[in-house]
Amino acid sequence: MGFYMIQGCYTQTAIKHLTQNPENRGKAGEALVKALGGKLHQYFMSFGEHDFVAIVELPDDRAAAAMSMALGGAGHLTGIKTTKLMTADEAKSAMQVAGGAASTLTVPKGK
Repeated sequence: MGFYMIQGCYTQTAIKHLTQNPENRGKAGEALVKALGGKLHQYFMSFGEHDFVAIVELPDDRAAAAMSMALGGAGHLTGIKTTKLMTADEAKSAMQVAGGAASTLTVPKGK
């Protein structure tokens, strides 16, 4: 299972509905994540570029893509952004691989 950060914005209509009838949208997100075989670790409403951020654990990239498509197709969200996350140990492993591969990279010499 991998970790993903999901970000997005509510449409104007969705915000109107949420302010008229407040609800915890994390519960809806959790149901979707469970349907895809994953776990919702945290759901946040946020200021700034995105209206919400969720940290989820999903079986694979296919499930993450399916989540993005389901969210985007629902019609009440825009600007869905899915970012794959790495644990510190996964990043360390990537660093070790990069260190070994780095010697094969030549830098541009220019003219």
